[in-house]
Amino acid sequence: MRKLSGIFFLILILWSSNSFSQQYPLNEAFTFGEELNFEVSYGWLNLADAKLQINRRSQTQNNRPHYKIDVYGKTKGAATIFGRVNDNWGTYLDTNTIQPSVSYRHIEEGKYRKHEKVYFDQANNKALVELYEKDNRTLKSVKEYDLPGTVQDLVSGFYYLRTLDLRKLKPGETILIKGFFDKEIYNIKLIYEGTEKLETEIGEKETYIFSPQLPKNKLFRGEYPVKVWVTKDQNKIPVKIKANLFLGSLNFDIINAKGLRNN
Repeated sequence: MRKLSGIFFLILILWSSNSFSQQYPLNEAFTFGEELNFEVSYGWLNLADAKLQINRRSQTQNNRPHYKIDVYGKTKGAATIFGRVNDNWGTYLDTNTIQPSVSYRHIEEGKYRKHEKVYFDQANNKALVELYEKDNRTLKSVKEYDLPGTVQDLVSGFYYLRTLDLRKLKPGETILIKGFFDKEIYNIKLIYEGTEKLETEIGEKETYIFSPQLPKNKLFRGEYPVKVWVTKDQNKIPVKIKANLFLGSLNFDIINAKGLRNN
């Protein structure tokens, strides 16, 4: 089941684009209190629930207001037979710059545990990574990393993308992705494929379609194995994600959306 968690959060980092502009983006897509819920399935089997949630109130970091954004993933039903997953990934996102100041991971997958905090110094291009013991209280290690300019973390990158003007994209154009995750810098291309009308649990939606170009690996099938459908409106929320595996495919389908900024 750890592959399930890895796929979901790998998909999130694929949105960590920083290639459109160095200017601070204008956020008209999301706000405090937004909540997006998804069902994760493999064929006929419902494996897990996933939730993306923005805290209802502003949080202060470095004397500046931030969005506190959490992503939760939890196995359910028969899927727990293969191992329980109960993960929480999060970020503190500066409301002005739409850049992360702090990110964190709390991973519980079977007997495996990982607790990590990353403090970003975007002005000086540094990241300080704190790793904790299984009890999530005892500090295990601290290490500083150099960054190649401003970056997004695993969660913040998706919200950054939602602030961009996607209407100017043409099929075949790419977005260069720059993100810091698990002590490494990722630079991956996100290909824009066009638009599609999609029937979802929250109604019929016009959507943008994106496919990330992934490095060769043993998990996905094909050069462009993942597709993401994002609503073609002011909210720009994901409504479907499909990942083609070497055997079958994994689907993330939205089941409800609350607290959207634009109705």
